[in-house]
Amino acid sequence: MRFVIIGAGRVGLRTGRVLREEGHEVTLIERDEAKIRRARNQEFPVVDGDGSRESVLEDAGVANADVLGALTADLNVNFTACMIAKHYGCRTVMRIDEGYREEIYRKYADEVDEVIYPERLGALGAKNALLGGTIRAVADVAPSLQVVEVTVSDAAPVNGYTMDELELPANATILAFGKRGADLEIPSADESLEDGDRIVVLADFDVLSDVRQLLVGESPERATANAGTGGVN
Repeated sequence: MRFVIIGAGRVGLRTGRVLREEGHEVTLIERDEAKIRRARNQEFPVVDGDGSRESVLEDAGVANADVLGALTADLNVNFTACMIAKHYGCRTVMRIDEGYREEIYRKYADEVDEVIYPERLGALGAKNALLGGTIRAVADVAPSLQVVEVTVSDAAPVNGYTMDELELPANATILAFGKRGADLEIPSADESLEDGDRIVVLADFDVLSDVRQLLVGESPERATANAGTGGVN
């Protein structure tokens, strides 16, 4: 996938690194010279300019991007960039800091695809927001292990199964389960799986595609392509 991230500060640069490590294309927009140098030293393509200007966004490739992440500390820049990116068909994710009032958050929340507090989420949470979808990385436990939260889809082969009937690959373990809209908890054996239910799984990267096929209902090819990315539909 192609991402344009506005802001090469702590949040934007770390999020860009996480995405790039998973094979995505990332272009950064930044106007601070020191931050531009740091990002370029890490071999990121960087457009020097104001991310709220359409010409700058076009230089960064917004017309061909899948997602725009407005991750600066300036709410006005973030919101303007998201509104421009929507016209190009991008998924939009906007950073908002803890200091903003709740009514401002609610005002903007309906205008973009997702609003995030990076102070709470960190780079991994920001990456999940950018990717969206039905499977989200919760934590990288080790180089080959990841904790993911999966939302069961209507197309899942295991839809209607009980937890006792669910058989995951050998290197995948269920940690928690939650019905649609309910809190996560330890699952009981007779709990049934339905569209919208959530399952937290500890899995080896090698079997994430198999987990996706079972719980989301993706084709083998798409599941393999999406495994480890946080999930995109």
